Order: sequence, then C-alpha cells, then structure tokens
Amino acid sequence: MGLFKPSRTAHAHCDLFCGVYDPAQAMIEAKSVLNSVTKYHASDDDVFRARAIAIKEERAELVKHHLAVLWTDFFKPHHVEAFPNLHDLFWRAIKQAGDAKKSMDPAVSEKLIDLISEISGIFWQTEESKATGVYPPS
Repeated sequence: MGLFKPSRTAHAHCDLFCGVYDPAQAMIEAKSVLNSVTKYHASDDDVFRARAIAIKEERAELVKHHLAVLWTDFFKPHHVEAFPNLHDLFWRAIKQAGDAKKSMDPAVSEKLIDLISEISGIFWQTEESKATGVYPPS
C-alpha cells in the first residue's frame, strides 16, 4: 500500500483556498427560501407545493453552509475584536436558516434575510473584503 502513499502532506484551512468570499451567496439562497415560501402559499397544486417545500429546505441548508464557510474561513479574531457581536450574529443567522428550513412562514425567511444583511454590512467594512468580495454594495 506504500505505493499510493503521498510523498508530501499539505495542510490548509479548507479543501482548496480560493480566496473568494461573499455574503451574496448566502443572500441569494435566503431569497430563494423566501420566494419558495411565497410561491407555495400562492399555489393550490399539491405537487407544486411539495416541490416548493423541497426546494426551500435545500436552499436553507445551502444558506447554513455558506454562512458557516464565511464565519470559519473568512472572519478572523481581529474581526471579532472590531465587531464583538459577530459570533452571536452568525449563530443567530445559522439558527434562523434552520428555522426557515422548517417553516412556511414568510416572516421567518424575511428575518433570515435581515440577519444576512447585517453580516454583509460587517463583511464590507473589513479591509479583507476589498480583495475577496465579489459583489460590493453600490
């Protein structure tokens, strides 16, 4: 088995450091969650409504993923020093994504969007966002 053993071991904080981070990814998925809920309530087709639920749950899970990556890979200790509420904000946003995954209440999805907007505001205040962000606010 030694034939397939790597000759060198590399260590990195992620699978492939791309250096591209942006809360827009989480926001796009969160807005998809809200739109799926809205379309669900506008339809009386049971098959369509079942698909809307499935898509909403999938997108909410993607929100959780994108937020977790941003929290763990982009933000560093000096950001927490500058923005002391950062950990709590991410915790609430990820929890809210879980709530949105379970709920068909548009208000739950809207609250998720609001929390991601707060995170985005902090992200764009950081010096590092200038080099890693893709969709800066206009």
